[in-house]
Amino acid sequence: MRIFVTGATGYIGSAVLDALVRAGHDVTALVRHNEEAARVAARGAHPVIGDLGDPESYRSPADAQDGYVHTAFEASGRGQAVDRVAIETMIAAAKQPRPSATRFVIYTSGVWVLGRTGEPAAEDAPLNPITLVSWRPAHEQLVLDAASDQLRAVVVRPGIVYGGGNGIVSELFESALNGLVRVVGDGNNHWPLVYLRDLADLYTRLASQPDASGVYHATDEGDERVNGIVAAISRYLQVQPDVRHVPIDEARSQMGPYADALALDQIVRSPRAHALGWTPTLHSVAGNAVRLLEELEASQD
Repeated sequence: MRIFVTGATGYIGSAVLDALVRAGHDVTALVRHNEEAARVAARGAHPVIGDLGDPESYRSPADAQDGYVHTAFEASGRGQAVDRVAIETMIAAAKQPRPSATRFVIYTSGVWVLGRTGEPAAEDAPLNPITLVSWRPAHEQLVLDAASDQLRAVVVRPGIVYGGGNGIVSELFESALNGLVRVVGDGNNHWPLVYLRDLADLYTRLASQPDASGVYHATDEGDERVNGIVAAISRYLQVQPDVRHVPIDEARSQMGPYADALALDQIVRSPRAHALGWTPTLHSVAGNAVRLLEELEASQD
């Protein structure tokens, strides 16, 4: 299939691009400049230089695709507006009349839209988004409402992604290596997690399954607490780091609403993803700390 990918040089998007290329798909990747274009071309994709918030810069190549995978998010004051423009542009492109079979749009959201989960939360759980992502449910619904007989609409809600040397968990590893780990809150909260390569595999399955539509969670279901992750990392370091638990009010004053995301207590399940045959290869950060340390070191070489 011909698949259009946004965020192809980002943390999640780069892994998704590689997985789609390995699966034999013809991938077109939206990038911001020539350096990024060279990087995605070297990985087997066709780069298109454009601005996510300027549909005219990528409308023509987008119109020629069978599927659309949106993983990008602009971390700026206009991020929400740009995200909506990108969604609307890809939906419009997907609905262009052409002879190909049913097309699809896959939108990347996240489990933080669920808020605190008192019970294990599957894809049908009610939404209670934290402030940081309070706008996400409306964008999810925009995608889901676009579904038709000719368009599969998919929303992926990854857990906190680990592996590959980037992301929130890698920041914990780096802090431990530097001798000081700051944990927001008491650290007894659960983080729903997913290994980067496993997440990319789910996107590939969703692109290829002709009946896949709706919401899919992506978590390893390890139900790990932040304190347990920090303790596991520390066991493999020559010098034990200091661990400071930062009260939530203090963290909010320093980090804003992101502090509440880090302190969120969630247990999340992914039954719809499993029904596609998706089975994570890794089920624990703590149990794979050595491997993840090696991945972090490799990413810094």
